[in-house]
Amino acid sequence: MMNPLLLIQSDPAAAQAAVETVANAAEKAENITIWDMAVSGGWIMLVLALLLVLAIYIFIERYLTLSAALKGEEDNVFMKNIREYVHQGNVEEARNLSKQTNTPLGRMIDKGFSRLGRPLPDIQAAIENEGQLEVANLERRVSLVATVASLGPMIGFLGTVVGMISAFQEMAHAGNNIDIQMLASGIYTAMVTTVGGLIVGIICYFLHNLLVTRINKVVFELEVRANEFMDLLHEPA
Repeated sequence: MMNPLLLIQSDPAAAQAAVETVANAAEKAENITIWDMAVSGGWIMLVLALLLVLAIYIFIERYLTLSAALKGEEDNVFMKNIREYVHQGNVEEARNLSKQTNTPLGRMIDKGFSRLGRPLPDIQAAIENEGQLEVANLERRVSLVATVASLGPMIGFLGTVVGMISAFQEMAHAGNNIDIQMLASGIYTAMVTTVGGLIVGIICYFLHNLLVTRINKVVFELEVRANEFMDLLHEPA
């Protein structure tokens, strides 16, 4: 390998040109913004952006719904009032309160009141069935966030393959006039889409786990309140 010092001594002009080329490349790299990277990714980045927006929209909508279902203080007050009405023998007022409480817990308790007079196992089965319906409603569209988390990296990898194919196709058409910039452009596009896909996948994976954790907490609260209601019915009159 030729010593760089010998190269500089033998051809100072070429060495100066090489230094300027490296400096220009470094300057261009510093000026590259996230928007430039996204645009260079082409339509693949647009698809990833749309999927990310969809996942974030679902996350916000579901998170607000789950937060409304997790009003712990209101649920405590609700069950306290239900218990007082039942102890006073005022079952009709207790059921009216459950009907007016537009929460998963309120609908579960109302279902239990609608089965009063039947054996306790039937009442418990009705509450459990209603609880399953409420949980299924809370989980609605959450699976789409998980789907986006899985699709993001795959679509990014698709962009990688498309970018490499484009680069090699341009090289094939160039014949003997192959330029390193030609190859670098395709590789750059490929890497950008890979990074974009991974970012979308990581964000959506995190959002999905947050929703699952929230849903599990709601399920736990509903189970506790359902058992509390059944214990209330088992109490002697």
